[in-house]
Amino acid sequence: MAIDVTARTVIARPREDVAAYVVDHRNDPLWIGGISESELLDDPPLTEGSRVRRVASFLGKRIRYVNEVVRLVPGSVLEMRSVESPMPMRITYAFADAPGGTEVSVRVEGEPEGLYRLGGTMMRRAVQRSIDRDVLTLKETLERSAET
Repeated sequence: MAIDVTARTVIARPREDVAAYVVDHRNDPLWIGGISESELLDDPPLTEGSRVRRVASFLGKRIRYVNEVVRLVPGSVLEMRSVESPMPMRITYAFADAPGGTEVSVRVEGEPEGLYRLGGTMMRRAVQRSIDRDVLTLKETLERSAET
């Protein structure tokens, strides 16, 4: 069963600030649940073709994966695809001006393999819950930092 889920929120910050925060891999552990490490494997800055290694915990398992940037439009979109992963996926972070700030969307598309395939609907729900929490954490983090 293919997974295709999206989470959205509006963050009371300028689009350029929100996009810059999300695109900086060093912030991944601060707002993406389960990620304990994130490392740019190529020379900075992040560009199309750059690879980011992440270490995460998902459904009680420690996983390592490498994502490659396939599209980067500064301030607008970052699209990555897994090149090493237990679950091939594509992640799209999109940013748009919205009343009161910036609309952010995170879309995860993938085709679970192995044990992840067995869960089907349960896996889709787990990914949806995960990215819903992530965008809420992103919103809280960025809006709190704007207050200081």
